[in-house]
Amino acid sequence: MKLFACQGCGNAIHFENSICVACNRRLGFAPDQKTMIAVEPVNANNMPQALFAAIGAPERRYFFCANVERSVCNWLVPEGEAHDLCQSCRHNRMAPDLTLPGNQERWARIEQAKRQLFYSLLIWSLPMPCPGEDAQEPLVFDLLGDVQTDEGVKPILTGHDFGLITLNIAEADDDVREQRRVAMHEPYRTLIGHFRHEIGHYYWDLLVRDGGRLDEFRALFGDERADYEQALKTYYANVAPLSWQASFISSYATSHPWEDFAETWAHYMHIVDTLETARSFGISLTPRHVSDKSLQVAIDFNAYRSNGIAEILAAWTPVSVAINSLSRSLGQADAYPFVLSQTIVRKLTFIHQLIRDHAAQGETRAAA
Repeated sequence: MKLFACQGCGNAIHFENSICVACNRRLGFAPDQKTMIAVEPVNANNMPQALFAAIGAPERRYFFCANVERSVCNWLVPEGEAHDLCQSCRHNRMAPDLTLPGNQERWARIEQAKRQLFYSLLIWSLPMPCPGEDAQEPLVFDLLGDVQTDEGVKPILTGHDFGLITLNIAEADDDVREQRRVAMHEPYRTLIGHFRHEIGHYYWDLLVRDGGRLDEFRALFGDERADYEQALKTYYANVAPLSWQASFISSYATSHPWEDFAETWAHYMHIVDTLETARSFGISLTPRHVSDKSLQVAIDFNAYRSNGIAEILAAWTPVSVAINSLSRSLGQADAYPFVLSQTIVRKLTFIHQLIRDHAAQGETRAAA
C-alpha cells in the first residue's frame, strides 16, 4: 500500500488513517479517486448524514460510510450514490455479533484487511458486482465467529462458494491465527493473505471458467475436474512431496488446481502491492560490497499498471531479499519465505495476463 499525503498540510498519511495527526483534518479514502483525501464539513441543510468536501476540490463531496460510526471503516461515499455504505462494506452480507466481547476489535481488523483487498480490485478495475445487482455471481462476504449450539461448537470455515467468501473472525486474533499457522504447517498466514487467496477463487470463476481460459489454465495448473473434497482429504492425510517447491508456491497449492491458482493469485497480489509501497517510498537498492547485479533495483514503475511480468519479477527479487534481511535483523522470520521457480513464474505470468487482458477489454469498451 502506497504512502499518501494530506491535501491540507502535506503530512504523510496512511491508508488506515482517519485523522491527520499534523493538522487534525478528517481523512477518508475516496474510491472514485482511488486515493486518501482530507475533507472538511459542508454547511448543508436537511442532510441525513454529514456532508464533506475534499480539501482543494470543494466540488467533490462525500459522505462517510455508515460503518464509520462503528469505527470499522474510513472510506467515503460520493454524494449522489444510492448507498450509505462504501464500495467495500456494501459487499457484506453478515457481520460479527457485536454483543460478544472482542468482536468489535476483530471486525475492525478484518475490515482493514478487506479494504486493502478492495483497493487492489479498484486499481485493476476488476468486476465486483454487489448483492442485488444483475449478476449471476455477486461478490458477498460473511464475517462470522464459531457458533455455540446444544451439541457443542460449530466451527465457521474460511472459504469461497460461488461468490460467497466466508471468513472466521477468530483469524483476527494473532494468537489464534499463529496457532493455526503452526498446526497446518504454513509459513505464512495473515488476514490480507486470506482475502487475497479467497478472491483468487472468485476470479477463477469469472476470468478463467467464464472467460474461456480453461485450456490455458489446465496446461499450467492441472485439471480442476479432479474430485475437490477427495483431493483435500488426501492432502491433509499425507505430507506434500519433498519436491513441491519446484512447481508450487506453497505446499497447500499441491492439494488441487483450484488451490494452486488461488495461492498463486494471492502471491501475485502480495508482490504487486509491496512493489507499489516500495515505489511510493522511493526505494532503490544497491547493496554495498556485493557484485551481484540482480540485487540492484530502482522501483520507478507502477507495478499495478505494468504490462510486463518480467519487470515486476526483476524488481521483486532484490526487494524480497531486502525485506527478509530486515526481518531477520529484527529477530523475525522471513516476511516472504517463498521461492519462485520457473514453473511458478509461468503461473504468475498467466495471472498477470488475466488481469491485464481484463483491463484492456475495459479500455476498449470505454473507448467505443
